[in-house]
Amino acid sequence: MSELTRVDEYLHAVPLSGATGRQIGPFTLFRSTTIWPYYARPVPGAGVTIEAADIERLRDECTALELPLSLEWVVETCPSLGPAAAAAGLKVVEYPLLIMERADFKRFDSTERCEILPASEDVLREGRAVANVAFGDPGTAVGSGGPAERDAKADEQAPEHGQALLERHRAGVTVTAAVYTDEGIVAVGSHQPVGDVSEIVGVGTLPAFRRRGLGAAITSRLAEHAFANGVDLLLLSAQNDAVAAVYERVGFHRIGHAGAAE
Repeated sequence: MSELTRVDEYLHAVPLSGATGRQIGPFTLFRSTTIWPYYARPVPGAGVTIEAADIERLRDECTALELPLSLEWVVETCPSLGPAAAAAGLKVVEYPLLIMERADFKRFDSTERCEILPASEDVLREGRAVANVAFGDPGTAVGSGGPAERDAKADEQAPEHGQALLERHRAGVTVTAAVYTDEGIVAVGSHQPVGDVSEIVGVGTLPAFRRRGLGAAITSRLAEHAFANGVDLLLLSAQNDAVAAVYERVGFHRIGHAGAAE
């Protein structure tokens, strides 16, 4: 099985830890069973050519179900989807798609404490708040968002949000790592194992703490955990080339592009 095929099949399986799948033409529409929204994906290996009419049928189904129309896919395994989505009026973006096998791993050590988070709702909520601040100011540039903004985001979270994080942690479907300073958690990220494949997601650093190698430290710690627990292929999609370069420091290399449209 090719690396792209393994990645595509993993990306089709991983939503099922928090959603149910419904077939609509060439797509599987994942309907969330948690507090987070999901998306639709083309069925791996179907080999069909996606047309704008297929997007319109999916749009009608999403409207009837009161769901947002959102698509994710591997560009190289379904090259027709991007043009079809654009023709249907959706905004289409592509991101670098990277993988790493066990032999490629290059451990990155940080002077700060970096560890897998425990099964604590409060700690997981703090970690999620770091990600919310980080992705509210995307990129790698140093910014002003720091611990005060993190704490404000944590206070804004609904109670059910923390409970959902804890349930996924206990089920082993999300593993989260964090970097600590004397001001608490300042960088965070997760991996989501399905069998022997996992994806690193949500790696973010408080803007005030960027350019210190913390993103690489988080990625390294997550890779170390994944490879020690039965995973032999890791993947991720990067926001842009600058972010992809951070992941390449620990052994990831590019194999294609992840597409998204909404």
